Amino acid sequence: MMSAATNTFESVKAVILSAHKSTTSTDKVNFYNSWAENYDQDVTVLDYRAPSLAANSISSHFSGSREAAVVLDVACGTGLVAKQMKRLGFGHFVGVDGSEAMLELARDSGLYQDLKLSMLGEETLPVQWDSFDVVVIVGALSVGQVPAAVVRELCKSTKPGGYICMTTRSNRDNLEYKGALERELKQMEEEGLWSCVEVTEVEDWERAVSEQEDGYISGAVYLYKKLQL
Repeated sequence: MMSAATNTFESVKAVILSAHKSTTSTDKVNFYNSWAENYDQDVTVLDYRAPSLAANSISSHFSGSREAAVVLDVACGTGLVAKQMKRLGFGHFVGVDGSEAMLELARDSGLYQDLKLSMLGEETLPVQWDSFDVVVIVGALSVGQVPAAVVRELCKSTKPGGYICMTTRSNRDNLEYKGALERELKQMEEEGLWSCVEVTEVEDWERAVSEQEDGYISGAVYLYKKLQL
């Protein structure tokens, strides 16, 4: 007989694997709209650590006033990253997401001063360039989600001297995407747009859901600093 915990994990696994079948942007938005209500408890079952890992990476390098800092939370979902950053003393958040239902929950959290609906990779980020102290994107930079080229807009949104924090998975399904992402990050460094502060490879990123993997998959946190031009 299966224990309740395994059962929960199995059901969450089924939900996430069904997301991978969503090919068009309309399918994806519909998927996230329908998942929004159970999202927080489902990622808890997955032991999803990316939001806290990203927040800690930013926190360990950010030296300005956290109270005054304005954070752009891209693909903010229900607000998991803002919740972690709030715990670390940040208080001013602007969120962007493609799912109206996710934004409703983010609004209910009371963490955000402003929330905007936008399909990343299809529309330009609906924010002013050079205006954020910190820009963070957690969970969306992966195969079938947001194109790696979006990182240029993240950089443009950041104030000179500000930080950009990004995460991606390192499991087999995502290795090709991760390679393309890292080439883009390096290319932008060579163009003098930003400098790499740290890259943290994490073994126990989240519980594996694909049929080919078990245990935990790994992931990476990238922290960059926009150069003063």
